Amino acid sequence: MRLTPRTRKASAALVAALGLGLGGCDFDPTGLFAEKYKPEIIENTPADKLYSEGLAKIEDSDYEAAVKKFDSLDKQYAYSDWSRKALLMTAYSNYQGQKYDDAINASKRYLQRHPASKDAAYAQYLMAMSQYKQIPDVTRDQERSEKALVALQELVQRYPTSEYAADAKAKIQITRDQLAGKEMEVGRFYLEKRSFPAAINRFRDVVAKYQTTRHAEEALMRLTEAYMALGITGEAQNSAAVLGHNFPDSPWYKDAHALLATGGLEPREEKSSFLSKVYRSVLGKTASAE
Repeated sequence: MRLTPRTRKASAALVAALGLGLGGCDFDPTGLFAEKYKPEIIENTPADKLYSEGLAKIEDSDYEAAVKKFDSLDKQYAYSDWSRKALLMTAYSNYQGQKYDDAINASKRYLQRHPASKDAAYAQYLMAMSQYKQIPDVTRDQERSEKALVALQELVQRYPTSEYAADAKAKIQITRDQLAGKEMEVGRFYLEKRSFPAAINRFRDVVAKYQTTRHAEEALMRLTEAYMALGITGEAQNSAAVLGHNFPDSPWYKDAHALLATGGLEPREEKSSFLSKVYRSVLGKTASAE
């Protein structure tokens, strides 16, 4: 049968719709596509060559290109030791390139695949540092700070003797200070609005969770202030006494003492109080650590 122009167009449309001919199939009912499909065999690049090329890209600070090299290595040599090395270097390259979420994902994959590896501690460190580097200022939501704290604590707990544990401990304290600062900011806001119960809850959280941070002294003073405003003088005296007992040279204690004096009161600690128990617990842990 002779194909008219209209028939040729219809046949071509049918071939396209079915994925025939255009995809390189040998079957060509219309005779419209003379070129035949020739399968291309791509040989794997030697693993050591790909790895060296990735390292060279890191040396040139071309981290995006390094990631591509290591990704290719991981895919071409899946389930090999080269794949393990490539995945770790992918995490490292993303971290250096400040693509922190990609670094976190690569580190997680490494830990899932190779939890007992000698480099597992480093993968955990890269993940923790990628969270840590994204900690925002204290006026913003602190979800990143909370994630960083969890990742850093996991590093210390799982790999306490690793070379990264000391740095993780220092950054844990910084991250805790950040979280305490956020609680203080919210507590001061409530205090200014004279929402004293809400303010008290925030300041108590600082003392309960972050008593070893630099914000604890102010939190105890602000508790004294809020309790005085509510007329709960016993709690105000106790807050000031705990502050003075644990931070006797603090300027915040001087302020708390002066505030009590305006009502003819003196600091008086109640040993069974929540605040006293918190600091006795802290002192006990410190003594055990020593």
